[in-house]
Amino acid sequence: MINGPPLLAISLLDFLWIVVGLLVLFTALAVVVLSLVWLERKALGRLQRRLGPTRTGPMGLMQPVADAVKLLLKEDIIPASSDKVIFWTAPLIVVISAFMIWVTIPASRGAVVKNLDLGLFYIIAFAVVGILGLVLAGWGSANKYGTLGGLRAAAQLISYEIPVIMVVITVAMLAQSLDLRKIVAAQSSYPYLLVQPLGLVIFFTAGLAEVGRTPFDIYFAESEIVGGPFVEYSGAHWAVFFLAEYINTFAIAALTALLFLGGWSGPWLPDVVWFLLKVYAVILVIFWVRGTFPRLRIDQLTAFAWKVLVPLSFYGIVITAIYQFYHWPAWTLTVMSAAGLAAVGYLIYRHMVGPAQRAAQVRARQHLLQTQRQALRTARQGLADVK
Repeated sequence: MINGPPLLAISLLDFLWIVVGLLVLFTALAVVVLSLVWLERKALGRLQRRLGPTRTGPMGLMQPVADAVKLLLKEDIIPASSDKVIFWTAPLIVVISAFMIWVTIPASRGAVVKNLDLGLFYIIAFAVVGILGLVLAGWGSANKYGTLGGLRAAAQLISYEIPVIMVVITVAMLAQSLDLRKIVAAQSSYPYLLVQPLGLVIFFTAGLAEVGRTPFDIYFAESEIVGGPFVEYSGAHWAVFFLAEYINTFAIAALTALLFLGGWSGPWLPDVVWFLLKVYAVILVIFWVRGTFPRLRIDQLTAFAWKVLVPLSFYGIVITAIYQFYHWPAWTLTVMSAAGLAAVGYLIYRHMVGPAQRAAQVRARQHLLQTQRQALRTARQGLADVK
């Protein structure tokens, strides 16, 4: 008979370690959210030739803390006609789904709460749950603008979830694994950015739409539907949605770094430092996009998903399958990916500048007609003077 510690004791010990890990993870994410709020306000201030927060703390570092305290102390108003259970449950669904995907996202080889062999599958499955929270938030508010915002959120997130899943499949095909640590290890020779630039662009663009960042912040468009599914929320309830948005933004940046930028790989510096440097670099690009592009219309948003990103994501899977089946060198996948990206970029450019070019052609024709008419009038006047 083999002697050993009781199974119950081992299970309790493992449970305690998981609880401690979750608490540490939540604390770290809360600090990250505060840093993102400060960084976004500073970055947008510089882009718009402003200083950003400067008064509260050195360089405005305490401004996010002041904002958090203000939100927590504000009166939490619940509409009398709302469904109280749904109204209270919706923010919890959104923030829990945003938090749970971080259970298996590693910041280094050992810095992960629970590594899973099917980590990417787990992340995609939990990310979809957040859609339910947004729909319930609009429905439970008993507000027509909130309901419209919830339906918009469902339409947008379901549309852009497809390209994200297709790109994840492409990366899994290259790495032959859904384990994020193995995917990073497979990029030891070169990051997947070099062989799948198309996949990076699709994942980054669809990720912006998934977290509702500009120019895809259509489901709570203030100019159209006041505040979308959050219109009746205030105080701590609204702060929970705000927290979930920034956690998801950090998650998209982290997955971009893990799937395409080599994760924590890098010389000299510790793994966690390399990971954070790459993640914050991606986040700065996200803030740059917010300060540059205007919001899309709802028809433009859905058309871009179904007419551009979805076909491109399937094209990415096809070229990756061809590359792996025939064992071609890596540069062939780079060429096929870049060619698809360049072709679609050219078509989008032609589509965007087409109306302006047609308007310029119409103005040129009108100017030419006016010039001809003026010349004809001048000629007639000259003949009349001669007579």
